[in-house]
Amino acid sequence: MEKKKLNIGLIGLGVIGSKIFEIITDLESHNYSKLINVKTIVVKDLSKKRNFIFNKTKISSNINDILDDEEIDLVVEVVGGESPAFDYISKCLKSGKDVVTANKEVMAKRGLELLAIAKNSSTQLRFEASVGGGIPIISSLKNDFSSNKIDGIRAIINGTTNYILTRMSNEGLSFREILNDAQKLGYAETDPTNDVEGFDSTYKLAILTNLAFGAKVEIKKIYREGITNIKNKEFKYANELGFSIKLISSVKKINNKLLLRVHPALIPIEIPMANVNSVLNMIEVHGNLTGPLWFQGAGAGPDTTSSALLNDIFRIMDGISKSEENKTKIFEEKFSLINMDYHNSKYYLRITIKDKAGVLARLSKILGDNGISIHTVLQKDTNIELKNAELVVMTHKAQEKIMLEAIKKIKKLEDLVTFDSLLRVEEY
Repeated sequence: MEKKKLNIGLIGLGVIGSKIFEIITDLESHNYSKLINVKTIVVKDLSKKRNFIFNKTKISSNINDILDDEEIDLVVEVVGGESPAFDYISKCLKSGKDVVTANKEVMAKRGLELLAIAKNSSTQLRFEASVGGGIPIISSLKNDFSSNKIDGIRAIINGTTNYILTRMSNEGLSFREILNDAQKLGYAETDPTNDVEGFDSTYKLAILTNLAFGAKVEIKKIYREGITNIKNKEFKYANELGFSIKLISSVKKINNKLLLRVHPALIPIEIPMANVNSVLNMIEVHGNLTGPLWFQGAGAGPDTTSSALLNDIFRIMDGISKSEENKTKIFEEKFSLINMDYHNSKYYLRITIKDKAGVLARLSKILGDNGISIHTVLQKDTNIELKNAELVVMTHKAQEKIMLEAIKKIKKLEDLVTFDSLLRVEEY
């Protein structure tokens, strides 16, 4: 049976919105225009020059041109951010229109409200494009793990930071140099804070946690640490020790509590996630029956995001969405969160000390007095003129708060020149 042509409203005509419009209206490369008609596009600035021929598509700056149009059945929201996106999405749902969004921030912060509105309005809200770009992780968590209890998720879910870390590792360039290149290439925003300080990853981790555990998570309670303080030497020494450095997003269930964290970590080079490079993403899901499963692919960009948005549109057209939503346990359960102080891991330390007898013994004593044993010590660059030596220390597993207490004491050592780096080692 031939599908009825779907009239949609598009909110936002930036990089993603422009790509969606281009794909739908490109008659030569795609055939979507036979199924979908972009009836109205709402933009912030009507005076901005657009490189499109809009034909019968209406361009407006007034959201009511979508809300009041009874012929528009579905709305695609790609403006990003919490505001005004929340207002737009909620009004569209209340007016009886299904919504497809790529907005991780609004789903992470206010997804509970929006899903409740969708349920009460008998409308559908789909958000596959909010995490993982073209990786179908949202639908997989909803549909493919129903026989499993998920024990944890670990992921590289920000393409910008992975691109920067990959190039720092391979080329020995500084964070600032590669960030500038990433901005020129369009991999990083003019203001890269959301990416490089880990906010983007925390939003995505909150969404994955909601789906995997049925838990609502407050963003501010997720431990977050970005990549801006990582020095070039860390990549060199990590590689010598058999590790790669990645920005890891993790949620793990421990005694019916959840530990959520986003931070850089050393990963053993033989682990698949250590070899996920450039703008690629990887999401590792641990099911009690499946064991670890890895999902890998391009995690960002207009093509992959548009693919996820279009898949959601077609699922709604095919009537799949409602049966899926009935199966999801999103936001139903309450879990206590474990403070990062109680996280256990091995640690990588780099310090510069005065090159004289007894300093290493005093360092070892501080760690030992706190119950932390040393696995490996490497003496690296020695400055003969300044009589300084650089030490790289790998510890055995220790609790975070105990390690941080030990670090406070190390920083008070008379023979310490600089405390250069502290990184966690991811356990496998």
